[in-house]
Amino acid sequence: MRGWDGIDEFVAVATTGSFKGGADALGLSTTHMSRAIAALENRVQRPLFHRTTRTVRLTDTGRLFYDHCSRIVTERDEAIALISEGAEPQGDLRITCSTAMGERFIAPIVREFATRYVKLTVTIELTNRVVDLIGEGYDMAIRTGTLADSRLIGTHIASRTLYTCAAPAYLAVRGTPNAIADLAHHDCLIGTATSWQFRSWGRVETIRPRGRWRCNSGAAVAQAAVAGMGICQLPEFYVLPHIASGALVPLLADFAMEDEPIWAVYPQRRHLLPKITGLLDLLRSELPVALARRD
Repeated sequence: MRGWDGIDEFVAVATTGSFKGGADALGLSTTHMSRAIAALENRVQRPLFHRTTRTVRLTDTGRLFYDHCSRIVTERDEAIALISEGAEPQGDLRITCSTAMGERFIAPIVREFATRYVKLTVTIELTNRVVDLIGEGYDMAIRTGTLADSRLIGTHIASRTLYTCAAPAYLAVRGTPNAIADLAHHDCLIGTATSWQFRSWGRVETIRPRGRWRCNSGAAVAQAAVAGMGICQLPEFYVLPHIASGALVPLLADFAMEDEPIWAVYPQRRHLLPKITGLLDLLRSELPVALARRD
């Protein structure tokens, strides 16, 4: 085990920011931590920490070493968990998802998962950029539409419906579009999607909507539609409550696209880990139900 001597102690101190915090995390004494890291520094012939009476900071060498060591420790623990009979989800779980879907649906489900398995440490990054899972060290992403990265495995966990709709007050003044081409004569409310898709005569027809209202918040776009500013095309969870109340009216239903798949994607080498398979089961069970709620 000499090759591992001091590695766990080093990662624990670097992660917690103190020798005491690292000692508490591993259930060891601060004296042991100090001696183990001193021996490790002697072995690599480089200082790994800047130490003062109050702070412990990684040196430049320590920071580089930590990036590698933290991955090694994680992968070692995951390898053991993978072959352990009856292993439960544990370790670090890093997930990324779009902001709106993450806040409303994914974070509550992952919170439930973390509550069940207390050995898990969870990080959720909510962002609308496409994260490089492998390069940035994420375990899973929740994505919609077509998957392009062949290094990743995608599991279908739910589907969502896109609705094109407008307020009755807007339609009373501007008329109701009966064909896709009619949208060119209407005020369209544009969100993060700069193109809208419809199905016509068995093929997909894509248009670039035009209008005087653009916002990267689906909730704000839905509110603008309710206020009578124009026509929107949004996922169901933004508009179903307004459709149920009569504040919005669905349009062009005969041209609606098939439901859009929602995927959980993850690097190929992690797809059998208990933390991945367990969360997949929970997402497949609970996400479709959550998306269908109209409250």
